[in-house]
Amino acid sequence: MNKTVLAAIIVVIAMLGFTYVAVGGAGGMGGEGDWVNKLAVLGAVVLVIVTAFVVTKYVRQMQFDKASGKLADENWDGIGEYKNELPFGWAVIFLGLNIWAIWYFLAGYPVNAYSQIGEYNEEVAAHDAKFEAQYANMDDTALNEMGQSVFIVQCAPCHGLQADGIDGKAANLNHRLDEKSIKHVIQNGSNNQLLGMEMPMPDRNGLMNANTGALITDAEIDAVSKYVAGGMKGTEGADVFAGTCAACHAADGKGTDMVAPSIVEFNPTLIANVMKHGKKGAIGQMPAFNNLTEVQVKALGAYVTGLSK
Repeated sequence: MNKTVLAAIIVVIAMLGFTYVAVGGAGGMGGEGDWVNKLAVLGAVVLVIVTAFVVTKYVRQMQFDKASGKLADENWDGIGEYKNELPFGWAVIFLGLNIWAIWYFLAGYPVNAYSQIGEYNEEVAAHDAKFEAQYANMDDTALNEMGQSVFIVQCAPCHGLQADGIDGKAANLNHRLDEKSIKHVIQNGSNNQLLGMEMPMPDRNGLMNANTGALITDAEIDAVSKYVAGGMKGTEGADVFAGTCAACHAADGKGTDMVAPSIVEFNPTLIANVMKHGKKGAIGQMPAFNNLTEVQVKALGAYVTGLSK
């Protein structure tokens, strides 16, 4: 027997013995149904055998084979390559290992394996379901108390404990909109999915004042921004609102279903959509918060809605 082949056999036996010892003998293979350890050991065995076969094959080729065949046209500094066919055995091994890898990841492990992350997610889902059922029928007082707790944890770091926005770092939730935010939306448009769906508001180049028959002007933007920010009181800017904004936001500014949101007051639906989709405006971008349960979102909506009343 060739010395190279004999050495390969000895190495394979030694590596398999080392693998057997490393996993703790037959006891380390796991009990019935323990596929994780069985697959790991089987993968190690296959790897050792394939590696030994490939190394042995090419070492023997280097020892005994002679170059033959047709040279490729290209060469590098006079060094050329033969146009050899892909070795059949190499192709079979390569294909087999690819099939094994696909099966291993999709049917064997890790897709079907135990994971701490998966267990954690299942426990969280079970807890959330229990939480939802327990607090599904709260009265208004309990709902506001829960909403305040959620607000302190999730919202106060940016909006402040008093929901005043911490000197402009976030929106002041004690009133619906300020003048700066209104101007920004009119000038740049909005696509914050405040209705829970894609219903963008055009920028100023798409806003026509029906009273004048022309696009809205800077002076009209200033006037209507002050009018809306001031609670839609007084007369300055009222005509601009009626001619430009009321068609979508309604004459009282409380919005129109499937068309535009309320711009005079918060409501639970609006708050829920902001939490789900986030919001981008004059101050910056607020991320979406998808870590809350439906009950928590409902409670938060009730609490924030009550702040501006």
